[in-house]
Amino acid sequence: MALDQSFAGRTYPPGPVYEVGREKIREFADAVGADDPLHRDPAAARAAGYPDVVAPPTFTTILNLAAINEIVGDPQLGLDYDRMVHGDQSFTYHAPVVAGDRLVCTPAVESIMHRAGNDFITLRAEITTEAGEPRVTTRAQLVVRDAGVA
Repeated sequence: MALDQSFAGRTYPPGPVYEVGREKIREFADAVGADDPLHRDPAAARAAGYPDVVAPPTFTTILNLAAINEIVGDPQLGLDYDRMVHGDQSFTYHAPVVAGDRLVCTPAVESIMHRAGNDFITLRAEITTEAGEPRVTTRAQLVVRDAGVA
């Protein structure tokens, strides 16, 4: 089934507040092999000018994945998950994410296009602090193979 083109430009409500904790940063750093002391040692982070430990760059995937799943799981969109592959991912960093940040993620469908029998959907998520301070803008392009084939 082809994607519903009317979803292009749709913004979803922000997700729940995610409080960034030191332990979550350490766990994520362990998982991705990030061994920089800034991810684990509050004193090292403060010495480098940060208020607390700093999350590895892709840490916000935790929030981003939930936002993507909300969109692709919307039955009205018409996305056949069995035909979907991940095409591209990018992160634009506005400020570091540090322990103590209270983040919200606002997902949107940036664009949908059909090419060579496939649908391409680009999703964007604006990740900010609860107070609205920008942290990261993420983009993910998903490809739905053989769109429109029953």
